[in-house]
Amino acid sequence: MPHSHDASDSIDDALEASEQGVRALKISLFVLLATTVLQFLVVLISGSVALLADTIHNFSDALTAVPLWIAFLLGRRAASRRYTYGLGRAEDLAGLFIVVVVAASAIVAAWQSIVRLLAPHPVENLWWVVVAGVIGFAGNEAVAIYRIRVGQQIGSAALVADGVHARTDGFTSLAVVAGAGGVMLGFPLADPIVGILISVAIIVLLWGTVRSIGRRLMDGIEPELFDRAERAIAGTPGVLAVDQLQLRWVGHRLQGAALIVVADGSLSSAEVVVHEAEHRVGHAVPNLDRFHLRPTTRG
Repeated sequence: MPHSHDASDSIDDALEASEQGVRALKISLFVLLATTVLQFLVVLISGSVALLADTIHNFSDALTAVPLWIAFLLGRRAASRRYTYGLGRAEDLAGLFIVVVVAASAIVAAWQSIVRLLAPHPVENLWWVVVAGVIGFAGNEAVAIYRIRVGQQIGSAALVADGVHARTDGFTSLAVVAGAGGVMLGFPLADPIVGILISVAIIVLLWGTVRSIGRRLMDGIEPELFDRAERAIAGTPGVLAVDQLQLRWVGHRLQGAALIVVADGSLSSAEVVVHEAEHRVGHAVPNLDRFHLRPTTRG
């Protein structure tokens, strides 16, 4: 978070945030790919469609890091005469692409499970399936913790959503373990049934991600951020009222503007009030890049 009003400070913060996001994506990509490879090897020796559903989904999750990675790189580009706000919106578009990929993976996994339900096939090496499910849970949870932490630090809704989704995937991996347990207890259809349930759970949980990304594309803002900015400005000495306040996310950076009422006086005194209000809102609201504050008087 910048502690001065120099444009260079905001640019440095934006670049640092993008670098943190790219690093998080790199590490989580390799962790999920390693998890997917281990699970796929167990699928080959066991024939578990529940594990196959989980493996397909983990693979698609790993691939979702690629468009988000590209979006972070595009977001580093400076504003131009054509894109006067920069290319930060690419991050939210990448979030929509992630939703489509994950939904497609759920449909494929459900189709495989339905086929196996109609034409049952024995599941072998069940203890290996259990091990693979535990590996899937551990890999997804590690990725979830890392993505959510970094996403919250840099203000990236797409990265946080990806992390929450990875955490959910970890629990679907535990569902694979439950399916293997059902087969061990003499209920062979437990495996394809769990595969279908995993696919349904993925679709249901995608709704939260769709809402989060859609809100940002519509310039929606978290009410607590708005309240924090409003309190910071209203509490500035010399500010009589906050007539208008606007905030919006552009990628993982915030931009905004406000109209404040100040007492009648000289132009220099109004500038002092504006400078202090900008300073306070810069400390109160994280990831704030550009904030234009305009003073006015009443009467």
